Amino acid sequence: MYAIIEQGGKQYKVSQGDVVNIELTEVPADAKTIELNKVLFVRNGDTVQIGSPYLDGAKVMASFKVSAEESVVKGPKLYPMHFRRRKASRRRIGHRQKYLQVTIDSIEV
Repeated sequence: MYAIIEQGGKQYKVSQGDVVNIELTEVPADAKTIELNKVLFVRNGDTVQIGSPYLDGAKVMASFKVSAEESVVKGPKLYPMHFRRRKASRRRIGHRQKYLQVTIDSIEV
């Protein structure tokens, strides 16, 4: 069984037990689980359910490793360049995105 969910403008294919890095969102400090209710697609064996755009009543339950603050991980370091064909007209910027690492507990339809 797997599902395709939408979180933070991106889509993720998840199944039970997967560890996924999703976009960083506001989560209460004492929360142990998070409910992802923007489910686009669910497949269970030969049964397929497609939402338009989301499935009604479907949700994916995910939990944190330890707590919400300690589940924040950093992505790879990126170096975008701005370059124009002028003498010494270059600019290099560093960026590192933060993600929230969650473990998928269950998919409920």
